[in-house]
Amino acid sequence: MSGALQRGVRLGVDVGKARVGLAASDPDGILATPVKTLRRDLKKGFDRRLIVREALERAAVVVYVGYPVNMQGRSTESTEDAHRYAQDLAAELLAAGSPARVQLVDERLSTVTAHRQLHEAGRGSRTHREVVDQVAAVQILEQALNMQQSLQRDAGRPVLVPAPEGPEGEDGTRGRSDS
Repeated sequence: MSGALQRGVRLGVDVGKARVGLAASDPDGILATPVKTLRRDLKKGFDRRLIVREALERAAVVVYVGYPVNMQGRSTESTEDAHRYAQDLAAELLAAGSPARVQLVDERLSTVTAHRQLHEAGRGSRTHREVVDQVAAVQILEQALNMQQSLQRDAGRPVLVPAPEGPEGEDGTRGRSDS
């Protein structure tokens, strides 16, 4: 895309081991709101299918997936898990005909911030589990929206979708970004 940002809904995704938080913006990218918490389905990927459905229903243009690097900016097991999740999600969006691109966004402290906000709002620690992933997804999305306004382009790092192997066993990648 050249010049202006593409108008449209953006989704924010917080990937956890047991749950996935989902948030959405308005089409102008001004307000991020929680959508739902999904139970992570490691075997069949039902949670990703629900995100794809949400992206299609909302005509999303970008899906921001939190990329949980450590405080030194290095990869961890959770970082690799989020990257694999984002790649699978990008492939499923493509297969479903969604034009949405998947971008990885640094999410250091999003869950910590979410817990703090819930505590400050008077929500007890035992009830955090129900909504903390949604609040973390809102944090990821708000950060991406702020960066996007500042940079005047989509924030984060584009996720490449592996292309199917060619007839001679060649393997390539197909980017989901407009660059």
